[in-house]
Amino acid sequence: MSAVPKIRLRDVHKAFGEKRVLNGVTLDIPAGQSVVVIGGSGTGKSVLIKSILGILLADSGAIEIDGQNVTDIPAAQRGAVNKKFGMLFQGAALFDSLPVWENVAFGLIQGEHMDRTEARERAIKTLGRVGLAPEVGELSPAELSGGMQKRVGLARAIAGDPEIVFFDEPTTGLDPIMADVINDLIVACVKDKGITTVSITHDMQSARKIGDRIAMLYEGKLIWIGDAKDVDKAANPYVDQFVHGRAEGPIKMQVRK
Repeated sequence: MSAVPKIRLRDVHKAFGEKRVLNGVTLDIPAGQSVVVIGGSGTGKSVLIKSILGILLADSGAIEIDGQNVTDIPAAQRGAVNKKFGMLFQGAALFDSLPVWENVAFGLIQGEHMDRTEARERAIKTLGRVGLAPEVGELSPAELSGGMQKRVGLARAIAGDPEIVFFDEPTTGLDPIMADVINDLIVACVKDKGITTVSITHDMQSARKIGDRIAMLYEGKLIWIGDAKDVDKAANPYVDQFVHGRAEGPIKMQVRK
């Protein structure tokens, strides 16, 4: 018997009024696999992640975590499921009023009620995993560069030893070198430890590096799913246009006249 997928989506639909954003998404993600969802702006990538996280409630279909249907479960059960999750937000989303170490330890203190001394030790250790010295923990987020803020965001995402980590545009706003540093850190800190990951990105270099599989979302459906190594030779004109950044093709951009 095959293992139960870490994440399973079955015919997931989500609409906002007349706008159908997810139109029957089906996907299995085995434990330890890194899946990257690509697609243009407004195609529903963020809605997909928010639906898995329970921030948004799917209109229909099923979302399972470790075989448990979490599509519409009581808040107490949802809290237990969410303890399995870590999240790196697009803009790092650090709290300006807290020092770096407390940003990293925020979930440990507020969610797990860990002692502050122990949480600080865990935060400093986790900062080291992303290449940041202990003294960085005493700085404020405003004193950090964009790349350092991303590293702190990654440290916060993994500080609680999550089973699943979500990455929302992890390299957006970074120069190519720092973007590759973040990609390497994601591989070293997450992928190599067998954590299941779901990422959304426009950065194909990042997608190829951090992903085991790549899935393309278009008009609410996953129109292609395959190994990351095969994305450049996918026999799909939509994928080909997106991956190679061509203006001409079946995907039409809406341009205001």
